[in-house]
Amino acid sequence: MAGYASYVTLITLPGVYAPQHDTDLLAGALRREALPPRARVLDVGTGTGALAVAAAKRGASVVAVDISRPAVWTARLNALLARTPVRVIRGDLTAPVAGRTFDLVVANPPYVPSPGPPARGAARAWDAGHDGRLVLNRICREVPRLLRPGGVLLVVHSALSGEESTLARLRSSGLKAEITDRRQVALGPVLRSRRSWLCSRGLLSPGGQKEELVVIRAERTR
Repeated sequence: MAGYASYVTLITLPGVYAPQHDTDLLAGALRREALPPRARVLDVGTGTGALAVAAAKRGASVVAVDISRPAVWTARLNALLARTPVRVIRGDLTAPVAGRTFDLVVANPPYVPSPGPPARGAARAWDAGHDGRLVLNRICREVPRLLRPGGVLLVVHSALSGEESTLARLRSSGLKAEITDRRQVALGPVLRSRRSWLCSRGLLSPGGQKEELVVIRAERTR
């Protein structure tokens, strides 16, 4: 995380997803994104507030949402320490901002395929159902209506969760969607623990040691 560490210093409270390669990849896409003056930005599933703080440092008006109480506390603390005005709300995905529109929405949702029942506790930050799309499909369905004309969604997830499905769903909502970033990273402990199950589903090769992360950019052009 050397590249991201130079961008913002963060505190991570117990039980909160710490910034990793996916956060770093999405932060890079955020840095490249042109923002209009006084841009309105939404960070969905904010976690530590890393991306929310990064957007606020660029002068944006930022709302951050997370369903986890520890994540909300962490994001508020990091915004305070960074001296950035971020409104952090506890709630389920986009429900707290229904009816509002934004110039940019960033999302690093849970996306790890899981063979077990719905996750509880800290695992809610990464487990996302049998196909890894439990939250991704909701983002594809709910976020397009939150984008202003010219508004952009930046979402990061593993290729294991089906990048083509994300592209197809966003395009069917009228957005112009494309993959802008890819990065190969070593399998983390959660994926390593599920290697046999992932291999049985054809998502990993038996000797596979890496997964690919992707950032998808989707724009409302009208």
